[in-house]
Amino acid sequence: MNRRTKIVAVSAAVLLTLGAGGMAAASADDSHRPAPARPAVSEAAALTGSAKLYRPAGDDITFSFDAHLAEKDRQDPTKATGTFRFSHYKGDRGGYAKVKVDCLTTGGKVAVVSGVVVETDVKEFRKARVGVTVHDAPGGDRLGYTWMTADPQKDKVPPCLSGAPFEKVEKGTGDFEVEPWEFIHPTE
Repeated sequence: MNRRTKIVAVSAAVLLTLGAGGMAAASADDSHRPAPARPAVSEAAALTGSAKLYRPAGDDITFSFDAHLAEKDRQDPTKATGTFRFSHYKGDRGGYAKVKVDCLTTGGKVAVVSGVVVETDVKEFRKARVGVTVHDAPGGDRLGYTWMTADPQKDKVPPCLSGAPFEKVEKGTGDFEVEPWEFIHPTE
């Protein structure tokens, strides 16, 4: 072996030995410390994602959600925040609405979110409270909403209320994510 190769080999061996010794020393120094705690869950519940509803007649109906219930508000789903949007167009007719969330509850992969319409081009939806139910299902997401049976102008929809998820989401468009909510029951 030539002199240069020997120097490189010896240097590498020394560095490996020092590195291993340094790691062992660091491990020994850290042995009295507890394992790092898992990060705290920042949300008690959430509903996010978007989808297009299936309609054989070619209607363009979309829903998108960005609704959250903070961990500190776990016991009060009416402190949920965020927005959701929906639109329905067919040809040159249709409209949209943006809703400010006022309640969010989830159970397993089902979420119910409600809120008040804050922006729309549909007169009937102005300032109305509406609710939507989402089922984040492995075989295809589903969705339901209050205006199927309630008139947004005259029927008062309570917070956290919606219909069963009767609508099918168009294949390949549903990306809903539901963070399950767990109500903590009082012990006394």
